[in-house]
Amino acid sequence: MKLRDSRRLETPTRAGSQPALLLCVLSMLFSILSAHAALPLTNAEGQPLPSLAPMLERVNPSVVNIATFTTVQERRNPLLDDPFFRRFFGVPGAPQQRRRTQSAGSGVVIDAAQGYIVTNNHVIEGADEITVGFSDGRVMNATLVGRDSQVDLAVVRVDPKGLKAIQFADSGRLRVGDFVVAIGNPFGLNQTVTSGIVSALGRSGLGIEGFEDFIQTDAPINPGNSGGALVDLSGKLVGINTAIFAPSGGNVGIGFAIPANMVKAVLTQLVAFGKVRRGYVGLEVQGLTAELAEAFGASRKEGVVVVQVDADSPAGRAGVQPGDVIVQLGDRKIDKIGDYRSQEAVVFAGGKLPVNVLRGGQSRSLILALDAWDGEKIAGQVLSVKLRNVQLQNFRQSEDPSGSAGVLIIGIAVDSPAAVAGLRQGDIIVGANRKSVKNIEALREVIANKNQQLMLHVLRNSEFGYLMIR
Repeated sequence: MKLRDSRRLETPTRAGSQPALLLCVLSMLFSILSAHAALPLTNAEGQPLPSLAPMLERVNPSVVNIATFTTVQERRNPLLDDPFFRRFFGVPGAPQQRRRTQSAGSGVVIDAAQGYIVTNNHVIEGADEITVGFSDGRVMNATLVGRDSQVDLAVVRVDPKGLKAIQFADSGRLRVGDFVVAIGNPFGLNQTVTSGIVSALGRSGLGIEGFEDFIQTDAPINPGNSGGALVDLSGKLVGINTAIFAPSGGNVGIGFAIPANMVKAVLTQLVAFGKVRRGYVGLEVQGLTAELAEAFGASRKEGVVVVQVDADSPAGRAGVQPGDVIVQLGDRKIDKIGDYRSQEAVVFAGGKLPVNVLRGGQSRSLILALDAWDGEKIAGQVLSVKLRNVQLQNFRQSEDPSGSAGVLIIGIAVDSPAAVAGLRQGDIIVGANRKSVKNIEALREVIANKNQQLMLHVLRNSEFGYLMIR
């Protein structure tokens, strides 16, 4: 405001003219503020201000919307499926009612030449039809290439014409505090961008997936963002958004993404085989404490200590012993139990795995020749909400390869729906919903419809029985 205007306001006036004077002052202030309300495009030196727009213009075509369609069988009284009941009461047979459901998620183009797109397994699981929408308005039908429920990744394929693939970053170089941008389609809204920082690295023990090594970020991630991209400021992929911590049902600034390095390793298996052929190591481990480090003569306080070794396993044949402290597995330094578990996710059958251990204070380097692993472990809630807080593992009688096989209950919370229904640790699921079950994958296929009731055929103490989980 100019000096002459100030002097004019200081001129004595009548009391009755004060409202007009106040209105005049407010009008002048509003005019001044309005003139400066728009953000400048350049700074005082004429240089452009920082903006994410150029990076997003390059990256957005690589991030897609994924819509899935699933046929769901309506629930009805199970007596209506009983032929005796229908004949006795004269109830005519009627086909099961089915309805069509739709859900949405996100995906990222990883190979433009082949048309490969990565997303979360839970986005496409159980889908009868998958369609992919692009930022330019195109919509294509997609086919499933492969999926891995343990890490929650899947690959689908579309016509490669006109695609643009994202570039991968080395997620191992991420640091807490690095800026990141989440791109996806939350709530079905196309191409939504949020920003934040890396809040933590190596998050595990959340019970979301079988193998967990999450990047935690405060970039807002909401339903529908699953399978979308988490990128650095150069637009390179550092992770695939997969989950949120939402006690109130909405975003609270805690989101999780699968690191790009893990994604890249798993994708090679999915593209080549349609599934992940993980290697069997043959170890049981626990975190190293200061007391254990002193007891085993370890010179460091970080690592994991070997509790048990399967003699007829790659680790047993390589000479790993109980009490060994594992400090490196493959190319990854092992400081805590989460490091070991996440490295297991990218250990594949047929490969060689270098392991560095401390034994009696001395460092030793061993090489494990990895066998195929059929002892898959998984959190039950990944398959169905009815198996919440249940830990499952593939089971086969080792002494009789042709003998009984199924899914072993290795852990169960006493207040879980399954425990209330009567399921117990040590039970072996050999069937579900009147179909035989030999492994976790078979159980997954049987209960792909998570809304229907779950009837389990269980082996316990050499006796068979049925349990109904509602």
